[in-house]
Amino acid sequence: MFITFEGPEGAGKTTQVNLLAEALRADGRRVVATHEPGGTVLGEDIRRILLAPGGTISPRAEALLFVAARSQLVDEVIRPALARGEIVLCDRFSDSTIAYQAGGRGLARDAIESLITFATGGLEPDLTFLLDLAAAAGLNRKHGGSQTRLDLENLAFHERVRVMYLDLARRFPDRIVVIDAARPIDDIARQIQAITRERLAARAGGERSR
Repeated sequence: MFITFEGPEGAGKTTQVNLLAEALRADGRRVVATHEPGGTVLGEDIRRILLAPGGTISPRAEALLFVAARSQLVDEVIRPALARGEIVLCDRFSDSTIAYQAGGRGLARDAIESLITFATGGLEPDLTFLLDLAAAAGLNRKHGGSQTRLDLENLAFHERVRVMYLDLARRFPDRIVVIDAARPIDDIARQIQAITRERLAARAGGERSR
């Protein structure tokens, strides 16, 4: 099963990936937890270029770098883990590119979606948790800490990202579960873990009935 975590800056995605990984491992399941951009040697090199504060990257070059890192992650980490029957958790995936590069940057959505399909070979998550948080609240959470090039974009950019995320949730309600990320971390973790276990049980039941 392939599970992704999405959301604006400061929504707590990384924390929830780690908490879910711990919970599933405690259940005796094999889990691979990874992140974007990164997760491979090539991906980490691209990550440094994309997220380092300062410098200028054109919107199209930015989109191409993100999908290049994703393509390597899919081929090197995600597909092999899924083939071994492991659960893969990923901190960001294709929805991020649509939200940030189409929503935030204003690039053509159909072009972005075509790039994603090419880069991933059509791989899509089975379940996505969208940790939703007002853009200003998320940026305030990150204020004073280390900030990436994307963190430093203006509020209007981050608001456009959130709007696109919520549009994706409306388009794909069976896959994307919207989580109120303003709630306490433990409450969010319990909700995510309960939904994940329900989906895993349903998936196992469906496989046994074939």
